[in-house]
Amino acid sequence: MTKISFIGLGHMGNPMANNLLKAGFDVKVFDIVPAAVQTLTSKGAKAATSLQDAATDADVIITMLQTGEQVSKTCLAEDGIFPHVKKGTLYIDSSSIDIVTTKSLHNIANTSGIKMLDAPVSGGVAGAEAGTLTLMVGGEENNFNAAKPILEKIGKKIVYAGAAGAGQAAKICNNLLLGISMIGVCEAFNLAKKLGLAPEKFYEISSNASGQCWSMTSYCPVPGIVSTAPSNQNYQPGFMAKMMLKDLRLGQHAAESVAASIPLGAEAAELYSLFVEQGFGEKDFSGIIEWLGGRKF
Repeated sequence: MTKISFIGLGHMGNPMANNLLKAGFDVKVFDIVPAAVQTLTSKGAKAATSLQDAATDADVIITMLQTGEQVSKTCLAEDGIFPHVKKGTLYIDSSSIDIVTTKSLHNIANTSGIKMLDAPVSGGVAGAEAGTLTLMVGGEENNFNAAKPILEKIGKKIVYAGAAGAGQAAKICNNLLLGISMIGVCEAFNLAKKLGLAPEKFYEISSNASGQCWSMTSYCPVPGIVSTAPSNQNYQPGFMAKMMLKDLRLGQHAAESVAASIPLGAEAAELYSLFVEQGFGEKDFSGIIEWLGGRKF
């Protein structure tokens, strides 16, 4: 049986690891929060006592962390993953981090005999729980083919994006677009209401017209329209605003590295920065509609 170690059991990592358990894999888990580990050991996972323990004897290691610094430390520290895995181990990083860090880790992994993929995800907590995430994967294609049967247990759409770093590039560009489009949808709903147009009527019209987009029809920021959207749960995430801000800043850094112009992305990052600074970082990112409009919907 394939032995999988899963490191990082937050809002996304916990349900992803749980879906691997339900698929019948031998799963060992590690997190700095003991309660997160306990949640999964109660469902049949094994607890790793350290990163070294998680790395030893694993066939596959998956990390789901928040920052490039965390991923680097987890991989490269003396008691981390890379010094203690066996050669040929498949390492999949599903964190959303900067491309420079990702490519550096790919290079180190390659020289160490580790098969690495960057495989960030899209779909939020609901997608992680349902196993319907989209995964965009960068790395050598033969490693992708080896990983696909595992990735298919945590996602519905698995796309090979290209060489090392391509998965992160796809995620950065996707979330750049998402952050911009959500602000556009929020502004349109706020304006429609001030003009006397009922939100339900605006949704009915725009969701079937040229303004249609995922931020409106799948994740509507106005309560009472799309039943599964966080707007109906007082904007409980979902996808936290501080994580959207992190991804928008990754987009800015990526754009600077290739001299690309992203003025709307820069404005979206500034707006989410203000939203987070005012104490709303752990609200769902769609909650920015109330802040932009100056009132509850």
